[in-house]
Amino acid sequence: MITLHHLEQSRSQRIVWLLESLAVPYQLVRHQRDPKTKLAPRELKQIHSLGKAPVIEDGNIVIAESGAIIEYLLDTYGDGSLIPETKTEKSLYRYWMHYAEGSLMPPLVMSLIFSKIPESPMPFFIRPLARKLMDGVKQQFLTPQLHDHFAMIDNHLAHHQWLCGDQITAADIQMSFPLLAARPQLHTEHHANIFRYLEQVEQQPGYQNALCVVGPLKTL
Repeated sequence: MITLHHLEQSRSQRIVWLLESLAVPYQLVRHQRDPKTKLAPRELKQIHSLGKAPVIEDGNIVIAESGAIIEYLLDTYGDGSLIPETKTEKSLYRYWMHYAEGSLMPPLVMSLIFSKIPESPMPFFIRPLARKLMDGVKQQFLTPQLHDHFAMIDNHLAHHQWLCGDQITAADIQMSFPLLAARPQLHTEHHANIFRYLEQVEQQPGYQNALCVVGPLKTL
């Protein structure tokens, strides 16, 4: 049986969604973040040397990285499901599978980290300077980047029901985490298609099952 190491409020939520959608038996090992650092616990390093989640174990096979896990599960247990068939859709599928972590997540994570820096322990007289510095970086660098990302995604979804066409694929599962986490940064007047898309995501039976297993995802 597959073992999924799940870290609370992490990318591993979408692996639960995939496993539920494939109806593959699995056992869930829950890991809690350190209450002070918010980092993964040290025991995860006993499973994978980087000590991060998600990680799955399938017999003697240990796989980390969401995209690699998704590909392995589909290749091994998917029986052709959640993968597009046409050449055009496969091209979109490959793009969105890599885009989620390669392009969209880095500025989202940086934005989250920068927003937390002024809250970290530091001398009171440094705090205003730190906040000003972080605000400047977000306004000059991160916010414009995210604006371009969200505009591109929304424009694409204006012409596609799902990311790769008329049917949901694993690319939608891969992209669900960054878009759901970033929803507070979206604007209904500018990103109506993303909001419509996220409503579709939340109506999926596999996603609903995942919520019952690991709970909702907190926003960034």
